[in-house]
Amino acid sequence: MADLSTLFRATFDPQTRKQAEAALEQYSLQPGFALHLLTITLDGGQDRAVRLAAGIYLKNIARKRWIQDPEDDTAPIAEEDKVRLRQHLIPAMISLSQPTDKALRAQIAESVSLVAAVDFPSEWPNLFDELVSSLSPTALHQTLAVLETAHSICGPWRSAIRSDTLYSMINIVLERFATPFLEVFRVFSTEILDGKVESDLDIRGQISLRLLQLYYDLVAQDLPPQFEDSLASFFTPTTGWFPKYLQWDRKELYGEPDDTTPSLLSSVKTTVLEIVEFFTLRYGELFTDSSVISNFIQTVWVIVSGGAYSSVGDDGLVAQSMRLLSTTIKSGQYKSIYDDNNALEELVRGIVVPNVQLRDHEVEQFEDDPLEFIRLDLALPSSAVASSGGGDATTRRQAAAEVIRSLVSNGYEVQATEIVSKWVNLGLQEYAKNPGDNWKSKSSAIYLISAVAARSVTTQKGVTSVNPLVNIVQFFSEHIAQDLQSVGTAAHAILEVDAIRFLYTFRNQLTKEQLLSVLPVLVQHLTSSSYVVYTYSAIAIERILFMKHLHTVRPLMEPIDVASIAQPAIEMLLTKMEAGKTPEKIAENEYLMKCVMRIIITARDKLAAGHAATLGRIVAILGAVSKNPSNPNFNQYTFESVSALIRFVVPAVPASLSAFEQSLLPALTYIIQEDIDQFVPYAFQIVSQLLELNHGQIPDFYQNFLAGVLQPAPWQQKGSVPGLVRLIRAYLDKDTGHLLQTKRIETVFGIIQLRLIPSKLNDGWAFELLNGTVSNVPLPSMQQYLRDLVMSLLNRLRTSRTDKFVVGLVHWICYTASLETGSYTPDTIPDVINGIQTQLWGSILKDVMLPVMAKIPPQNKRVVIVGLTRILFRGQATVSLQNSQPWPMAFDALLQLFGSQVHDPAKDDDPDAGITSIDYEEQTAGYQVAYSKLAASEVARPDPVEYAGDPKEYLMAELARAVTRTGSGVWRGLIERCQHPAAGAFLQEYAAAGHPI
Repeated sequence: MADLSTLFRATFDPQTRKQAEAALEQYSLQPGFALHLLTITLDGGQDRAVRLAAGIYLKNIARKRWIQDPEDDTAPIAEEDKVRLRQHLIPAMISLSQPTDKALRAQIAESVSLVAAVDFPSEWPNLFDELVSSLSPTALHQTLAVLETAHSICGPWRSAIRSDTLYSMINIVLERFATPFLEVFRVFSTEILDGKVESDLDIRGQISLRLLQLYYDLVAQDLPPQFEDSLASFFTPTTGWFPKYLQWDRKELYGEPDDTTPSLLSSVKTTVLEIVEFFTLRYGELFTDSSVISNFIQTVWVIVSGGAYSSVGDDGLVAQSMRLLSTTIKSGQYKSIYDDNNALEELVRGIVVPNVQLRDHEVEQFEDDPLEFIRLDLALPSSAVASSGGGDATTRRQAAAEVIRSLVSNGYEVQATEIVSKWVNLGLQEYAKNPGDNWKSKSSAIYLISAVAARSVTTQKGVTSVNPLVNIVQFFSEHIAQDLQSVGTAAHAILEVDAIRFLYTFRNQLTKEQLLSVLPVLVQHLTSSSYVVYTYSAIAIERILFMKHLHTVRPLMEPIDVASIAQPAIEMLLTKMEAGKTPEKIAENEYLMKCVMRIIITARDKLAAGHAATLGRIVAILGAVSKNPSNPNFNQYTFESVSALIRFVVPAVPASLSAFEQSLLPALTYIIQEDIDQFVPYAFQIVSQLLELNHGQIPDFYQNFLAGVLQPAPWQQKGSVPGLVRLIRAYLDKDTGHLLQTKRIETVFGIIQLRLIPSKLNDGWAFELLNGTVSNVPLPSMQQYLRDLVMSLLNRLRTSRTDKFVVGLVHWICYTASLETGSYTPDTIPDVINGIQTQLWGSILKDVMLPVMAKIPPQNKRVVIVGLTRILFRGQATVSLQNSQPWPMAFDALLQLFGSQVHDPAKDDDPDAGITSIDYEEQTAGYQVAYSKLAASEVARPDPVEYAGDPKEYLMAELARAVTRTGSGVWRGLIERCQHPAAGAFLQEYAAAGHPI
């Protein structure tokens, strides 16, 4: 592995990156690889970039391969390597304790955290003993490195789900670490807060920050006795450590006035307030003396209203201060503070109003960094989480708005509305005096009215509950509509954004007719020269089109509603994207492409007339972005847009399919041949979608794709497997004869047996292809391959059984048994199994299939019910088991399937319901590096057991036919041997339906 450093250098060059990454992947499977990575990371003679790359690679394999992922096939790190890494990680982290090693140390610390999450305490019992022994009052950098590592291990506890395992781990840590931690906290805090040291203030400040973060970590799940006993020393007003840290002031630790990152001093104070907020929420009952929290409230009141923390770097501190105020308002324990109307007046005047005003920094950001302005402006206060010294997930404006919402929602609605309304009116009056100079006053007024009017807000739905004391529609008509319609003529572009945001925020409070009236205005804003204005307009259009009828998944807007604006809006959006001069600039604004996608999904066939030009422009954008894909969400929305055009235009204009193929297949071929890995999974899905839409003779150019798909190379990329399987399934559905004639079907079976069945990650796709083969390949042609296929399945059962695999096997066996075409029978698979080993089928049914019946997913239960019914009443291989346990047990399992949710395809009144719900960010589906499904390309397959009708009625009919064939005695005896009470109830129901037995 001497050339590892060379390979890491090669990954920095786009020309050699892929080859180098492939080589590193191969090396990573060899014993000792992880230790070589650690050696490179520590080697001061190496380039720092190479060392950092090695550290990152080590962290990633610790994350992915420290243990065997049950859904992945990559071998885990060898046990011998694990032992040696555990021995060397802490010394390595300590050796990287100098300030210049911070980035490298962070990678090692995270590796320690990842390994500890799995191996501590069972395999690494001395981990915290090593950390504690390395703490030193004089070796400051070493102590900081130890604390950073401890924080990386304990930090995840803040959001971890409670469990016995977690609590056992925490208790072990506390036994070893709590007392030395508290002592170190006391020593360092005393020195720095009492002014006993003047040197190394920066490193001591960093130690203080890590100590505070660790304090939060250690109390996040429960309050340990050692910490409860010492509450007074931390919280007591004036003398406690936390009040002292809030009063601590060292000019040497101030940040630069123009620095946008928090200063060390600001981060320390922010973390203290995060802890205080957490204790107020979780352990408020411990503070029987209300003056403890009241003291913090007074302190933050001074922090926010005093004006001393006005720099951008202090935004996190000020926002966290206001979050603490919101939390104390919501708690209801400090009414004595807020019940005073003068206090509320002062709260709004001194804290809320100054912090909703736009600052020069934000106005500059509006022009110079518009995407960041949008990102911050759209972030909801409720999405902010306590971060380690950051507190930057909420802007000052949003934190101030949350204070108002807290008042409105917690008993101060009348007072808050009255006070805020005065300030709103004052701002509007100031604006009216001189709109050109006083436009910020109106902007503040709009933000204030939005805050007091909204009781609760979500990203997906906007305002979900409103303050009845505020007339939203009236305010919109009198103060918003004018700026909304002033395309490019408002006093400032930010007022146009404010108007669009108001509409976006309160969209659920407007009727469909009102929304339809403003959509054309929003489309006009897409022509704005202001980046933020046209982006906000795209966001508002997309959210309005995403709206659903109440309590349904049915879109509020129909295709006819957007028919007149859809094409112009798409053209404007594409023009904005095309203006980018580089692949990165084209793809940076995902909101624009998301809006294009949503318009296509909503307008559907109404875009048929101009679809060719739209498609050509999107393909050109794809071509440009493919040179350097940089925004995964943009990629997803772009391919979804293409897929949605195909989905809705081709059924409306069948002749357009060939044009789609001519436009897309060359581009998709290029993506696949050039192995643009971010795009390849999408490419296979769209080729599949196009092939599935063909009827009759399949064009020859699809055979070129088939030849490539059956080669080994494409299957090596994990993310491509689902698309490849879907493409082969499409070939099976459309051109089985060609696969049989050319013997390529044997390659397909080879892929199933060698690539898919052995893979825990991809075994589900094996069953997808097996379903496709039995659906399309008649039994006479299939017979010669079935034994080998079933042998592969049984071998997998023997060597690596998982519930997921067995559920797939059950579905395939029942699917095959349910077929009424291709000469398959309910005995086809059981006979093959018995041919491998006599009477093996009974064991497979009883010991393998029946235990997982309760885990069959709802969408598969209908097929399983019908298939199992046929196996039980038509299959001779199963009926012959009548003198043993499997038949009655299987019938019990069948009846229990009726007692759970069964998906009925006949009730799907909207086949496109899934696509209208595409909302990656909110559903956290997002972009996955491995595989991103194109929802627009998915088409529901025909119900393979449609012939059965109602499953319960089908079961009764099959029993009646069996009774007619062989008499009632044997069947009644079998059913009466069933253990489940449902069997007796079924016989009564059967008799009541007119079937004597």
